[in-house]
Amino acid sequence: MALAACRRTIRACGSSIRAVHLLQPEEALRLADEAGEALREAQEALEPFPSLVGSGPLHDAAKEYAEARLTAAMVSDSPLPSHGELHVSPAAWLNGLAEAASELRRHLLDRLRHGDLSRGEALLAAMDEAYGLLVTMDYPDAVSGGLRRTTDALRAVLERTRGDLTTTILQTRLQEALNEAAGALD
Repeated sequence: MALAACRRTIRACGSSIRAVHLLQPEEALRLADEAGEALREAQEALEPFPSLVGSGPLHDAAKEYAEARLTAAMVSDSPLPSHGELHVSPAAWLNGLAEAASELRRHLLDRLRHGDLSRGEALLAAMDEAYGLLVTMDYPDAVSGGLRRTTDALRAVLERTRGDLTTTILQTRLQEALNEAAGALD
């Protein structure tokens, strides 16, 4: 029962994150709520088996749930729900935060393609803030659920994103200067 509920959680979370990127917040919320219900089922099913609570499938489902909720909050510039509010472990929450910050790259690039440079800068700042918090977490992998590796991956995503945003801003400034010069010649 727990494994099936974990799979449902992960599936609904992936769909919720896609809905966030497609600018469908109501659908994202509905799917995140569905994921939360499935996660609660998995947690309840494993309650009599405390040795399995920290197991891979439940941790992964909780991490994905945190990622979905945190991605939606970061994109909408809302306060981040705590691990207690989400009913997930601190390790799952922190790993979900790292994954959510990485998800912001996709959203940032989508916003840049639509010409929204200021939103791109705000999303980069949110990614940077998440990374700043995560890099201070220095706990063994057994405690943090592999957070160090996930944070290292976020750093690479953050630096690529910073480069892409910088290039886009500079290209936009150049285009504006060229347009201004062309207008002066007319």
